[in-house]
Amino acid sequence: MPDDAADFPPAEGGDPRDRFKQAVANKQANGVDAEDHLWSGSYSHLAMLGTWIGGAVATVAAVVVAGLANTSANGWFAVLLGIGLMWLALAAWYGYRRLSVHYKLSTQRFVHESGLLWRTVDRVELIDVDDITYRQGPVERMLGVGTIVISSSDRTSPELHLPGIENVATVADAIDDARRTERRTRGLHIESV
Repeated sequence: MPDDAADFPPAEGGDPRDRFKQAVANKQANGVDAEDHLWSGSYSHLAMLGTWIGGAVATVAAVVVAGLANTSANGWFAVLLGIGLMWLALAAWYGYRRLSVHYKLSTQRFVHESGLLWRTVDRVELIDVDDITYRQGPVERMLGVGTIVISSSDRTSPELHLPGIENVATVADAIDDARRTERRTRGLHIESV
């Protein structure tokens, strides 16, 4: 007799609807449909390192150009004000991304939350995920961060871009493994989708 035979009552007695309800209740009681937390994260501080380097280069370039041009006191004030505003804008952009982007992966779904004042929450069932890829630029490759792209049959978010993921290859593999496990659990195979 199979191990899961205890999940299904004997064929005789009761109508099929009652037997089905009992089988579902037994599976849920045994924790088959339990949803477990696998991973959570947010926008990585390493993801903006290229931007910080670009800001530093722009700062040095502005100071060098102003110095070579024999800039007056008012000109230096304008250059320093511009540099200060640039760094303030970069810091605000970093703070916004860091505080407004959150990711959660469970055994059944992936949740992407974004926004500070207006919050958008995208929930993608793992069984609906068709493909997981990730992109990295040269600096991101050195730091191990990148953008994961989840393609799914979800109508509201058919392609979900997740920027700033630290350990991007490991996280992409975790999402893919959870997707495969969920499809096996629900009895669906890639060929039949």
